[in-house]
Amino acid sequence: MCFRMEESEATVQEQRAPIKIMIAVSKSTLKGYPHPSISSSQAFDWTLQKLIPQSCREDYQLLLLHIQVPDEDGLDDMDSIYATANDFKDMKQKEKIRGLHLLKEFVNKCNLAQVPCKCWIKEGAVKEEICKEVKRVHPDLLVVGSRGLSSIQRMFIGTVSEHCVKHVDIPVLVIKRRPEDAPDDPSDD
Repeated sequence: MCFRMEESEATVQEQRAPIKIMIAVSKSTLKGYPHPSISSSQAFDWTLQKLIPQSCREDYQLLLLHIQVPDEDGLDDMDSIYATANDFKDMKQKEKIRGLHLLKEFVNKCNLAQVPCKCWIKEGAVKEEICKEVKRVHPDLLVVGSRGLSSIQRMFIGTVSEHCVKHVDIPVLVIKRRPEDAPDDPSDD
């Protein structure tokens, strides 16, 4: 809830930093770029609807982080025997552009909702990169989506949300996927 202040208090409010909420967003494993995953879309929407009051959206800033996991050999279904150094550069640039298209969807939603935002892309292991970025940026809250994996899937795959809860020094809000939106295989997102 936002509280309106007297004019003398308004100058203090102007100097106060916004509440920074970092949201980790990912691409859909079913549709690919530029489609967001079910869990990150729902985490984003829930944050806008439930955490950020419409009356004081300027007091918040969403930090949208997308982590791109590099292909093992850096070649998407391409025979590495025939790849040149320029092929590698081109593929990396194309992947970054796809990531920007994904982030554009979220930025457009922020603009419509009149919530200030920043976004960026990092490359690496998702769990570790999110934790590194939390330490670097110092948000007030981290919001991540949950795919709803079974205990066996969690044991073999592990979850980003569990890792973040254990390894970051700020509050972490995990938004579960709505059951009606979950695909047959929860690892699909």
